[in-house]
Amino acid sequence: MATKLFIVDDHYMVIEGIRSLFINEKSIEWTGHATNAASCLAFLQNQSPDIILMDINLPDISGVDLCKEVHQRYPKIKIIGLSTFNQLSFIKRMMENGASGYVLKNATKEELIDAIDVVMNGEQYFSDEVSGLLEAKTSNIPTITRREKEVLELIAQGLTNPEIAEKIFISVNTVDTHRKNLLMKLEAKNTADLVRLGFKYELIR
Repeated sequence: MATKLFIVDDHYMVIEGIRSLFINEKSIEWTGHATNAASCLAFLQNQSPDIILMDINLPDISGVDLCKEVHQRYPKIKIIGLSTFNQLSFIKRMMENGASGYVLKNATKEELIDAIDVVMNGEQYFSDEVSGLLEAKTSNIPTITRREKEVLELIAQGLTNPEIAEKIFISVNTVDTHRKNLLMKLEAKNTADLVRLGFKYELIR
């Protein structure tokens, strides 16, 4: 059974380019396209594609916001982010809002087919360049223990070492050791820098 594909992109050349790639592909059924979020949502009221290739940069609302809305209304529809942007912030926000994959617009036909197959099998797909960015980010995140994370969160709240010790029932010396370990692991210059890096690496929520 062919996978029903829909695309949301505000550039007609991109739409036609992708459509022409799949025109003779028996495993993929082209169901249509939209050039903005409103048209996409109107289409989904009557049609149910299996997968949407969704651009991030749309004229009415962002693809990130559209992704969230589609995912909430139609959770069975898989969404693959399609963009020229390879910034981690865009990739992360798309995935947080329900996307199952992310490919760049320079992807080949084979890569798009792989992405569709992988996502239809319930897995996540990232193009090679995106995977490289995600791996680089992951490898740069310092590893801290559960207790160090707890101490870091309390430092971020402005608590002193004695206050932290009293709150989590450990000695002041132990808190001081955790603080020194955190400064070393995050390569922080001082407490303010430690908190800043904690948020940067998403070790503090």
